[in-house]
Amino acid sequence: MSREERTRLFTTRPELAGTFGMVGSTHWLASQAGMAVLESGGNAFDAAAAAGFVCQVVEPHLNGPAGEVPVVGWDAHGQEPFVVCGQGTAPAAATLEAFQDLGLKLVPGTGLLPACVPGAFDGWLTLLERYGTKPLGEVLGYAIGYAANGFPILPRVTSTVQTVADLFTEHWPSSAQTWLPHGRAPKPGALYTNPDLAATYRRILEAAEAAGPDRDAQIDAARTAFYRGFVAETIAKFCETAQVMDVSGQPHGGLLRYDDLAGWRASIEKPVSLDYGDYTVLKAGPWTQGPVLLQQLALLRGFDLDSLDPSGPELVHLVTECAKLAFADREAWYGDPRFVDVPLETLLSPSYNDERRALVGDRADTGDLRPGSPDGRTPRLPTLPSPDDDVPVSGSVGEPTVRATGETRGDTCHVDVVDRWGNVCSATPSGGWLQSSPVVPGLGFPLGTRGQMFWPEEGLPGSIAPGKRPRTTLTPSLALRDGRPWMAFGTPGGDQQDQWSLLLFLRVVHGGMNLQEAIDAPAWHTSHFPSSFYPRERHPGRVHVESRIGERTLSALRERGHEVSVEEPWSLGRLSAVTREEDGLLRAGANARGMQGYAVGR
Repeated sequence: MSREERTRLFTTRPELAGTFGMVGSTHWLASQAGMAVLESGGNAFDAAAAAGFVCQVVEPHLNGPAGEVPVVGWDAHGQEPFVVCGQGTAPAAATLEAFQDLGLKLVPGTGLLPACVPGAFDGWLTLLERYGTKPLGEVLGYAIGYAANGFPILPRVTSTVQTVADLFTEHWPSSAQTWLPHGRAPKPGALYTNPDLAATYRRILEAAEAAGPDRDAQIDAARTAFYRGFVAETIAKFCETAQVMDVSGQPHGGLLRYDDLAGWRASIEKPVSLDYGDYTVLKAGPWTQGPVLLQQLALLRGFDLDSLDPSGPELVHLVTECAKLAFADREAWYGDPRFVDVPLETLLSPSYNDERRALVGDRADTGDLRPGSPDGRTPRLPTLPSPDDDVPVSGSVGEPTVRATGETRGDTCHVDVVDRWGNVCSATPSGGWLQSSPVVPGLGFPLGTRGQMFWPEEGLPGSIAPGKRPRTTLTPSLALRDGRPWMAFGTPGGDQQDQWSLLLFLRVVHGGMNLQEAIDAPAWHTSHFPSSFYPRERHPGRVHVESRIGERTLSALRERGHEVSVEEPWSLGRLSAVTREEDGLLRAGANARGMQGYAVGR
């Protein structure tokens, strides 16, 4: 198949193009809010923050104010990239001994016990404060409006609430009060309001505007209201006094306290990067899984991908086998670099990846994980629960869409923005899911459960420790071309994020596709490595493939030894992306799967 033939693909909608601004996200209302901010003179970072706050309202099963958000961006004024770390840390009381004393082999995926410091709210404030231009009221106003006046409930919100309705009714009364009005879940498409959340936002904004007309003073006052004021006080009281049923089958209180919130702030860091031909791909550090995309690229640059069918069996096999090696290193080596010496330079080095690439054969790897030995170190993997361990899997678990069986499907939110001045931003907000932790009474939102990604086992990069960041799966992406900002992209999907995002990048760079074609093309991923979420399931050798990739590819993968799980034709990935060409032309695309994501622009 020629490149010209490969680019003439069916797409669900056109790739957008213009010169003023582009916003792509996982919800049309978030994209529209971001575009409204651009139209009113705001920049990409103002728009991303507005979209992010709206996501907290309209996608409550996927994120909330007490979740987390990493952001990677390009500041056109300073001509440099940056990362905002909106990932909160483990509480001071979250010690190994605390979990071992409870007899827990895994950190529960629900309740109050896995709550870390809420990071998302200050992550957005920090982006706005450092790189934005708009006052907080203009940015937060869209979220307040939807929370107070109503928004159409997504069908997936309804189904999620229905799945956990018994849990709410029997154990989490504050969630039942919020999400089961009149004793039942809101109907899909019905107008829904969250007055408690609207009141929380308004009270924060009132505190901000009482600080006077100075924009920075207002943002700092909002931060104080959340982390050292009424929000922190309410959260701390709830964690200290409530005993909440979680997936362990036992009620537990929370470890989060007022001092944990009062002592934390979002931070700004330098991104990690890898050169790939004419491109440089930028990711957040190993407190996320972000570098695993770079490791996959470092392995794949040893193959001639230009000659391969973007949906053919050879490419699917190569990408899948390289993912297995890169994610094995994630399991063995990634963690918060403030606590762990992560050998990242070696993991991304040509010599290391030349050695690792030799492990990619013609047959699928269906055995144990094979992490490498960077700098001669001996890898150590976490101890996974055995089938004989009593690890409950029923109820609301994992990230974050749940089924009655306890099975989960990774999902979250994503926002990409580019403006006419050349600012580019990619953000992946998540956590604080309505189904994973009870609503904090009076605030209208639940706490996050990101602590489930820690291991209550000593000596691992991901071992739980006070003040440590869990190694999150949240992983926005930014790519430069010839040293200039080019593409911001990403997707929800937990462990799959850096697999689906990789497909988009490869299809644009090697397959000659435009953004919408690359997003719409059939997707796949492997679950060969352990899930980052409770109960840490692993499926050696399994590759999940959308059925519309075709029987020829599916049969060829089986012949190579892959365990092929054929998925629904439009079920994998929720990508969005924006680009900026050298001449100033802007482009955008967004995922049609789920009938929810949209790109807007002009």
